[in-house]
Amino acid sequence: MKPYTRAERISMKIQQAITQLLIKKISDPRIEMATISQVKMTPDLRLANIYVTVFGDEARIAATLAGFKKSKGFIKKQIAPQLGLKYMPELRFFHDDSFDKAARMDALIESAVKDLPDDPKPEDPKED
Repeated sequence: MKPYTRAERISMKIQQAITQLLIKKISDPRIEMATISQVKMTPDLRLANIYVTVFGDEARIAATLAGFKKSKGFIKKQIAPQLGLKYMPELRFFHDDSFDKAARMDALIESAVKDLPDDPKPEDPKED
């Protein structure tokens, strides 16, 4: 039995193919600093939800997503031969904010740890 479902294998192929396109062929300045963090396929392989990580403010994120949406046809045409599918899935791009959430959680934990009083050394029970 294969360790991954077909949808997961296709997701990995799509992520690798789009990443290679970003490195080699796409020259749109809006998407040059974006990273494909995850691709989730529907079980019928008709829809690919592509999650993009972008560092910057809301305007930068919106511009990056607009760049991906404008380049969608080019991306589909370039990666279709690599996938070997009967039908090319529809590509949808979303901002992946999980890294932003993780950074906020790290900052909250760090500030909470700073506010803790210094722990005194525990007494050695053998000294009694």
